[in-house]
Amino acid sequence: MTGSELLTGAVRDANGPWVARELGELGFEVARIEIVGDRPADLVAALEHVAEFDLVVTSGGLGPTADDLTTEIVAGYVGAPLELDETMQALIHRRVARWAERTGFAGPALDEATRKQAMVPRGAVALEPVGTAPGLVVRKPAGPLVVVLPGPPRELQGMWPAVLAAPPVVELLATVPRAEPRSLRFFGLPESEIAQTLREMERARDLSAVEVTTCLRRSELEVDLHPLPGAEELAAEIADEIVSRHRKNLISAFGTTTDELLAAALVEHGLTVATGESCTGGMVAARLVDRAGSSAYVNGGVVAYSNEAKTALLGVPAEMIAEHGAVSPEVARALADGARERFGASIGVGVTGVAGPGGGTEAKPVGYVCFCVTTADGLVITRDPVLPGSRGDIRERSTDLAMHLLLRAAGGLPR
Repeated sequence: MTGSELLTGAVRDANGPWVARELGELGFEVARIEIVGDRPADLVAALEHVAEFDLVVTSGGLGPTADDLTTEIVAGYVGAPLELDETMQALIHRRVARWAERTGFAGPALDEATRKQAMVPRGAVALEPVGTAPGLVVRKPAGPLVVVLPGPPRELQGMWPAVLAAPPVVELLATVPRAEPRSLRFFGLPESEIAQTLREMERARDLSAVEVTTCLRRSELEVDLHPLPGAEELAAEIADEIVSRHRKNLISAFGTTTDELLAAALVEHGLTVATGESCTGGMVAARLVDRAGSSAYVNGGVVAYSNEAKTALLGVPAEMIAEHGAVSPEVARALADGARERFGASIGVGVTGVAGPGGGTEAKPVGYVCFCVTTADGLVITRDPVLPGSRGDIRERSTDLAMHLLLRAAGGLPR
């Protein structure tokens, strides 16, 4: 991934992980993700460093400015001179013509920028731009196939189907052995438990044909099993054993996320949700509406941060706050009931806590968060853990736990 802004931390790399996941699902073993600044020597060194691989994917450095050097560097790497693709130049010109006329920037500078972006290494497959930067697929003689993609994630992801349809990529994909990976998801389970399970299994048999990786994502432990070709049955046996030993914490035996399962459960049972949030500041509602079609099951929500807002908007009794405090199981329940009743929802969720970094007490330290989910048929689910981490961590983990409790209430997990 190229771009000096990635090295300075000004921009987070969104392309490397995305491309790695896509390639992994296609059967590639992703060996390395590198971030390289916009310096010619560094770009050349990075390409030479991966010369033994079958496929190299770059992103970034395809713009019209002087520091956008990827196409030029790749052309030199594969030994192909740059040539003007007049068809591509005309296409890019049409993309920017209306904007240029409206803003008054039409002229020699824009024409030169358009020409620069339409320069293509001889023999390369040029991919139609999603924005103004075309992608490239070109092979180095006796070396890797190189796929050159734009830096903006929207453009890169939008171009990906064209990458997979490019003849050199189709040819390479035909040689990649396919073995379907398996993903398991758990909630509230530490990685050490999976490690112990695998150690015990390894005493009885060789598991080396299946790579098992673990990663914590949104408070869920994702366990990925990547079998070598022919080891699919072994991967299934390992997955079944892990599930059997840790069923109490299982979210999904096939990689489905809590958010996906919750949406499906709400739709299946014809349920609706309303939120009453304090410390999460609307993050639970944002997660709920992040999925297309969420209007079918999200009725609404309230961010009631002050005590006055809790009382005025969600009907939390002022005397309850005075007696138990704004951060209390009692107030969390009142938030859930108030949201459910005011929005006419099947399920209400209330969240109130001490996100920090100040405001904690011995009885209610920073990270103490109270949750309550109530349903129209009388179900009540409560939790009041002390969550670790910074203010941001506590709010994110609170949102994760709220989604998990909603999934239980919706029937997606045992209550």
